[in-house]
Amino acid sequence: MISTIGFDGDDTLWHNEALFSMTQEKFRQLLLHYVPATDIDNRLYATEIRNLKLFGYGVKGFTLSMIETAIEVSEKRIGAADIQRLIDFGKAMLEHPVQLIDGVRGVLDGLAGRYTLLLITKGDLFDQESKIARSGLADAFSKIEIVSEKDELTYRRILERYAIRPADFLMVGNSLKSDVLPVAAIGGMGVHVPYLLTWQHETMDEAAVLPDHRVRRLERITELSTLLTQLDIAAPASAVTS
Repeated sequence: MISTIGFDGDDTLWHNEALFSMTQEKFRQLLLHYVPATDIDNRLYATEIRNLKLFGYGVKGFTLSMIETAIEVSEKRIGAADIQRLIDFGKAMLEHPVQLIDGVRGVLDGLAGRYTLLLITKGDLFDQESKIARSGLADAFSKIEIVSEKDELTYRRILERYAIRPADFLMVGNSLKSDVLPVAAIGGMGVHVPYLLTWQHETMDEAAVLPDHRVRRLERITELSTLLTQLDIAAPASAVTS
């Protein structure tokens, strides 16, 4: 039976990708003064992926990638004033209020005492710590892990650190690639709660994901309590069957 539940942060507990999308639109409009809009999004994405191993995930890496892309596509014609605007875009993102996804606080309050709750979020340490503090959710979690990548090795290390068996662990998140499939692969359960926007790097074709009893999908996070009740009821029967 599930005893520990991990939650992703960005776009699972609070809105995040919408802010990146709005900033990218401002970036696109700024560069129209220098180049046609045709390939700007692809150029920025290519720069972001190239820089992941240096800057990691998050607003700071995104801002540096915007600046680098702007210099490249403008063939170094972009002015200092526009470079400053890109820096200001990044600062505005870092200072933007944290907006919780509807129902999140109630879900966490409802699970408190019944399960051990972990927050496992990916990105820049300073930015993630700031968002967690501003979210008002920190007190809901027994442990908080801010990691540079979410893969099987990362989840194994976290579970081993807290002496949690994979079979007792369930992870909730908006990314199949980062939150769901790695956990299922190590013997836990992953619950996919899609967000209305997904960064290209995190997208996967859901239809291509092989059926697996360790992977579930919910339309919204408020359905989690019902799923957990169903799993708790089914667990003893499964144990007898096996």
